[in-house]
Amino acid sequence: MAERRVVILYGSQTGTAQDVAERIGREAKRRHLAARVLPSDSYSIASLIQEELVIFVLATTGQGDEPDNMKKFWRFIMRKDLPGDSLNQLKFSVLGLGDSSYPKFNYVAKKLFRRLIQLGASDLIPLGLGDDQHELGPDAVIDPWLTSLWKEVLSLYPLPSGLEIIPAHVCPPARYNVRFIESMENGFMKDIADTPIVEPRSSVAPNNLCPFHAKMVANERLTAPDHFQDVRLVKLDVQESNIKYSPGDVLMIQPRNLTSSVDAFLQNMNLDPDQMITISQGDPDVPLPPSWLLPPTCSIRYLATNYLDINSIPRRSFFEMLAHHARNELEREKFQEFDSAEGQQELYTYCNRPRRTILETLQDFPHVSSTIPLQYLLDVIPAIQPRAFSIASSPKVCLS
Repeated sequence: MAERRVVILYGSQTGTAQDVAERIGREAKRRHLAARVLPSDSYSIASLIQEELVIFVLATTGQGDEPDNMKKFWRFIMRKDLPGDSLNQLKFSVLGLGDSSYPKFNYVAKKLFRRLIQLGASDLIPLGLGDDQHELGPDAVIDPWLTSLWKEVLSLYPLPSGLEIIPAHVCPPARYNVRFIESMENGFMKDIADTPIVEPRSSVAPNNLCPFHAKMVANERLTAPDHFQDVRLVKLDVQESNIKYSPGDVLMIQPRNLTSSVDAFLQNMNLDPDQMITISQGDPDVPLPPSWLLPPTCSIRYLATNYLDINSIPRRSFFEMLAHHARNELEREKFQEFDSAEGQQELYTYCNRPRRTILETLQDFPHVSSTIPLQYLLDVIPAIQPRAFSIASSPKVCLS
């Protein structure tokens, strides 16, 4: 019998495709499948010729561009010298996430689907194209697409004898092991633990695994104080960074949460900001966050300031996880409604239309805030994503 295994690759710019890919990974494990979920560029593409089943979840950015975390994969798979039968053994499915108000709607998903067929792969189910413009959002396509997907996957990989699909209400294991450190010798140790691990500077250009830590030398508001838009000119010292750029290029900057937001979050969650924790791998298929972003030993305040995206708008999966930990029946029923296909209009009205944040949502549901185990905090709240900014200066002008 073939190994019951699936690889789920995503290309995500804002985190939405990643969120859906991780949802597919959870559903795969409920069906007792070994599942790896990772960005396309983190996958060894040479292994693709040996895979039997791969699921792609792909966003389209800009004017039909592939997301940053699948650019290497994209360049390779589009090479003209690849043999037409190189992926004969592969069965695949592609789910695109896009916005039909743009001319190149779901361009990346459509093009990859065609390319995989050209290379000899077989599509397990038809291409799925989620649309932000639908009144129910992309879930209008995602839910029926997943129903078809799991029907075909279980035909390909039937459940082993004696096993049943794990019910949806059963909480999945935490992806990370998070433990309290009972005591630290002194404040100096805390300062060391809360310091991100910065790799030595090298001749390699900065990337998402080894970013450049730049010094901000100016932060000026360009719009009038009473203008509704806060447009800023930020000046960074990037000497010795090996960054090559031209005006109009995009620079990715990793933000952090405001102290006021962090204080409100920690108070609402009844967490001690100075409590030290250790974070280690729980699921062998889920790598740890890069150490420059989240050190393996840090304080609760550092975690909430630099990693947890408490000011993002909660997605459907957020309420899926909250439902697992809710003890209050009314709150649990509301979370289950927000996680259902039928509740997506209600979720849009509650979250997306007013742009309600995770922090505000947790404040609206105070009972669950005290029942989320620390072990699951990194599963419930997503990581802060880098923000894209346009470069407005010439590389010929260096700050002194």
